[in-house]
Amino acid sequence: MNDLRIRLIGIPLMSLLITVLTAGHYPLTWNTLLLGWSISLLFTAVLWQGTRTIWGLLVERFPRVEQTARRLWLLLTLGLLYTGAATLGIVLLLHQLVPQYFPLTPRFVMGQIGFCLVPTTIVQLGYESRHFFQQWAAGVRRAEQLQSASQRAQLEALQQQLDPHFLFNSLNTLAALVEPANAPAQQFVEQLADVYRYVLLSRERRTVPLGEELAFVQAYVALQKARLRDNLHVSLAVPAPLLDRHVAPLSVQLLIENALKHNEASRQHPLHVHVTALGEWLMVQNPRRARTTSFTPPGTGTGLRNIRERYALLLPERPVEIEAAESTFTVKLPLI
Repeated sequence: MNDLRIRLIGIPLMSLLITVLTAGHYPLTWNTLLLGWSISLLFTAVLWQGTRTIWGLLVERFPRVEQTARRLWLLLTLGLLYTGAATLGIVLLLHQLVPQYFPLTPRFVMGQIGFCLVPTTIVQLGYESRHFFQQWAAGVRRAEQLQSASQRAQLEALQQQLDPHFLFNSLNTLAALVEPANAPAQQFVEQLADVYRYVLLSRERRTVPLGEELAFVQAYVALQKARLRDNLHVSLAVPAPLLDRHVAPLSVQLLIENALKHNEASRQHPLHVHVTALGEWLMVQNPRRARTTSFTPPGTGTGLRNIRERYALLLPERPVEIEAAESTFTVKLPLI
């Protein structure tokens, strides 16, 4: 947080204002005014810096909007404790230097703590308000970016609307033409139609329930297994309570497609993809075993980059995590 200019201006101004407001408590001479300002500057600097540090640590620990209430309660409690301890420490120091102005009586010390709580609260409110408006401005920018991306996607969808609908309708016609006795062919066509139906419906949605995405993944995997058979194994282990959480549409399917594109799936080395969910994350993991066929196109990273960019707009405080170990490749998607 870059607030150096605010501190360089705010600390002297606040200490000067406190000096002016308390000037009636001692003889008004240039020496006493200078002494009063120096003491006020000491109090203000120590309390400001300490309050800023506490606030910064709490924002780092509880950054999300839904954690605001917890952060404010902790800020209030820790601010009160810090103000009391810091004020007592400064009073003890000043009692050694100017005991006539800083007696160590309980009434005086409590009065000083109560008075110091006022500028401390002002500083807390200032930082929290600044943080709130920064979050609001960032939210507005993200909404504008999402709206712009949605408009571009809708335009592209309109430009390409004929092909997907034509293919979808053709698949339904093909299903009616396939011999009823040919159950595998019927099932394959129906699953292919389900896949394209989901793709069409998800175009206008920013997020989809995890349960819907996984049902689509099962249909997509069934199509791939018609070609790869036992060379591909995809396991889904997601607790039922997490199925109502949301993900970006087509994101899980894209990760499985990415694993198929870049790794071997053969009888000697079947490809095992594991989809699991724990807490706030959905994890897709596969072994790293590069394909050896000469016609395998090199990876461009477009798929992963697309997922990262989408989640950066949807959930900027929790980016997509990628762990590329020697033998495994894991992508962690935050659940929304």
